[in-house]
Amino acid sequence: MVCADELGPVIPRTFPPAPGWSPDGHRIKNEIDYSRGPEKTWVYGGLRVRDGRQVTMCAPSRNSAFCQQFLQLIEDADPTGDIYVVTDNLSSHNSVATRAWLEGHPRIRHVFIPVGACWLDLQEAWWRIFRKAALAGQSFADPDEITQATRIATAQLNARARPWIWGRPAPPTRQLRRRYVYLI
Repeated sequence: MVCADELGPVIPRTFPPAPGWSPDGHRIKNEIDYSRGPEKTWVYGGLRVRDGRQVTMCAPSRNSAFCQQFLQLIEDADPTGDIYVVTDNLSSHNSVATRAWLEGHPRIRHVFIPVGACWLDLQEAWWRIFRKAALAGQSFADPDEITQATRIATAQLNARARPWIWGRPAPPTRQLRRRYVYLI
């Protein structure tokens, strides 16, 4: 099973980089800017739940062609067996072109999560970890730097990948203190 999704666009800076520290001694952070424009880069990601490894791809647009290209990467990363892709109901995931492409790739099966239930998608939790590793505090000059940061962070996170389990582990059993009963 693969949980797939896109991270919002990451936009390169259009101004010279700021110095690393502010006058009062705090590290300067660059927030991820969600806006429209031709200079943005979309990061596609697919989490292989059984081993915790991730497949990522950067693209200049979020459309059916790049969605199909990303699905091909997922298929190449897992050469045997059926692949269940759990994803949201974005139009590029369910377009006529993507459905036609999926007919030619019978190993891949699309499973859509219900509307308003993004907590069912384990990929969302991985994006939180990815943002810390690749994007936090960074200021990118161009899309190539975003692609490089994505590639490096994915390799580092895949090096320590573990299987993902949905849900919270059971709380540890608590040792009770011994009670003394005094009889009079």
